[in-house]
Amino acid sequence: MQVKLSRTLVATAIAALTFGAAQAQDKPVMVKMASWVPAQHALNPALQAWGESLKAASGGTISATLFPSEQLGKAFDHYDMARDGISDFSYVNPGYQPGRFPIFAAASLPFMITNAKAGSAAIDAWYRNYAAKEMKDVHFCFAFAHDPGAFHSRKKIVLPSDIKGMKVRPATSTVGQVITMLGGTNVQASAPESRDMLERGVAEAITFPWGSMTLFGIDKVVKYHMDVPFYATPFVWVMNKDKYAALSANQKKAVDSHCTSEWAEKVGSAWADFEIAGHVKLAADPNREVYKLTPEQLAEWKKAVAPAEAQWAADVKKKGEDPVAVMNAFKQSLAKYKSGM
Repeated sequence: MQVKLSRTLVATAIAALTFGAAQAQDKPVMVKMASWVPAQHALNPALQAWGESLKAASGGTISATLFPSEQLGKAFDHYDMARDGISDFSYVNPGYQPGRFPIFAAASLPFMITNAKAGSAAIDAWYRNYAAKEMKDVHFCFAFAHDPGAFHSRKKIVLPSDIKGMKVRPATSTVGQVITMLGGTNVQASAPESRDMLERGVAEAITFPWGSMTLFGIDKVVKYHMDVPFYATPFVWVMNKDKYAALSANQKKAVDSHCTSEWAEKVGSAWADFEIAGHVKLAADPNREVYKLTPEQLAEWKKAVAPAEAQWAADVKKKGEDPVAVMNAFKQSLAKYKSGM
C-alpha cells in the first residue's frame, strides 16, 4: 500500500513538473482587449477580471490589456477589428450590423428574456451550436446579455400605436425591425452617440437598459420610462483566429477554460447588477415617470411585435438553417436556465 501510494505521489510530482516546464517554455503573449463602452462602465471590470483569471490560468504567460471607450475603433467595427487583428479580443454587439448574424438575432427578439444572469448562460449554451458557422471569421469565446431594457422617451409610450410617426433609436437591428413595423422611423446611433441624437431631437425615444441610461447621460434628455422587460441586447466576446492559432497547447487550454457558459454568466451578472441598481434609481426619481403596463396593454404589445419573429425566421431560412429548430433550441435553453418570459 505504501509503495503504491509513493508511486502515485511520484507520478503526480512528475506531471506537475512536466506541466510547469511546459508553461516555462511558453512564450509570453500580450493580448489587446477592445471594449467600446466608457471606462467607468460596469462591464469593463468584469472583462478585466476575466483577463486576470486568464493570466493566472496560463501560468502568467498571457497578459491582457483592456482598451475601453472605443480606443481601438468604433463600436460598430468591433467584430471586424477582432477578425482583422486590430484587437485580439473584442466585445461585440452583433445587432449593430443588420442582417449579418440572423441566427444570433433570436436573442434580441422582444419579450424573450427576463434576466441577464442565468439568461447570459442560456444564450451562450444555445449559440455555441451555431457560432462556428455564423461567426466563422473569429474564434468565438462566449455570448452574454445586458439586463432587459425598455422604451425611454421624451413623450409617453403606452400602446404600440404610439410608435407610429416617432423617431426611435433601436438597440439592435431586430428592435429596429419592430420600430419599422409599428410605423416608426429608426435613428441609427451607437450607445455613446445616443444622448446627442435625443438632445438634438433627431430621436424622440430610445430602447436602452436602465443603469446605462445614467452612465451615458441619456437620463438627462428623457422623462418617460416604460417599466417592462421589452428586450435584451445579446453580445459576444470573440478572439482573433490567428492569435488563437499561434498560442501553445497550454495557452489554448487556458483560453478554452475561459470561453464557457460559466464565464458568460459571470460577465453578464456583473453588468446585470449595475442595470438593476439603475432601474431602482430612476424609479425613485420624482421628476420622471416610470410606469407599468396593464395585462391588456402588454398583450397588445406582444401581438404587435409577433411579426418580428416571422421576419427573423425568414432571415434564418435564407441562411440555410431551420428557424423552427433554432427557436425551439433557444427557448429550451432559456427554460433550462429559468430566464425566459
